[in-house]
Amino acid sequence: MDNRIGEMQVFLRVVELGSFSEAARHLRMASSTVSKLVGRIETRLGVQLLRRSTRHLALTEEGRIYYERSQGLLSDLDAVERELAQGAARVTGTIRVSASVGFGMVAVEPLLPQFWKAYPSVVVDLSISDEIVDLLLDHTDVAFRVGALVNSTLMARKLGTAPRKIVAAPEYLARRGTPLTIEDLAQHDCLGFNFRRSIPTWPLHDSGRVIDRGISGSLLANNGETVRRMAVAGVGIACIGEFHVREDLRSGRLVEVLPRAVEGNTEDVHALYLGGQRLPHRVRVFLDFMVPRLQAFLSAADAPTQTG
Repeated sequence: MDNRIGEMQVFLRVVELGSFSEAARHLRMASSTVSKLVGRIETRLGVQLLRRSTRHLALTEEGRIYYERSQGLLSDLDAVERELAQGAARVTGTIRVSASVGFGMVAVEPLLPQFWKAYPSVVVDLSISDEIVDLLLDHTDVAFRVGALVNSTLMARKLGTAPRKIVAAPEYLARRGTPLTIEDLAQHDCLGFNFRRSIPTWPLHDSGRVIDRGISGSLLANNGETVRRMAVAGVGIACIGEFHVREDLRSGRLVEVLPRAVEGNTEDVHALYLGGQRLPHRVRVFLDFMVPRLQAFLSAADAPTQTG
């Protein structure tokens, strides 16, 4: 086992007290053990650190350098341990968080004031984007992602599932008519996404079969919030995560159409992060705070909403 820190501490005590025997007495070790530990350092470094005589010890030039550097290293170690020990009681620091636009706005953002009441010294560096980030390259601590996970070394905590809904504004349906079948969608302005990982289709259920329905319309957007707003504005029909339009459905700004076409059409939602047992304390408390509340938020998808 590597015990260079322990050897440094012994060496510093020998120099400060001026003798092996005094250092051994203070360290409650045998004088021969102290001598052996100092000799081990000299053997490993290939230099002489101390000039020994019957009356006193003297540092060589190499010994002086080793003594000064060891003092600095042990002082830094003490400072790190003090900072982390205090941090366990009073969490500080910055947490870099990534979330999709819709989930970040309607699920993550509303929880932050509560989080800061519990942990007022933590800074949340929040980036909202529907583009997938690389946690390691972007120095991100936690990412909230909607959709299938690819195999990776990331840790994941499942938050729940997000059902999709096909929705439109009452004004749009009054103007263009309500689609009653999947085939009717061909006559409507269907709002889509332009993600590099996405194609302009909606996975729909038709008589027990799952089909990818090609869609076309006046909008292709890189985030769900734009699609939602255009649907509320009466531009067209959207197929979007329930959590994103939950309040619009409850208020009547949007109504659901073709509900059977998206039965069972869900996406998993996860919190992803790097690390495991050595997770920084600030990240651990953030996850412990957010995860159960976001799980409750997603489970509320079963609450009744206004449909058409």
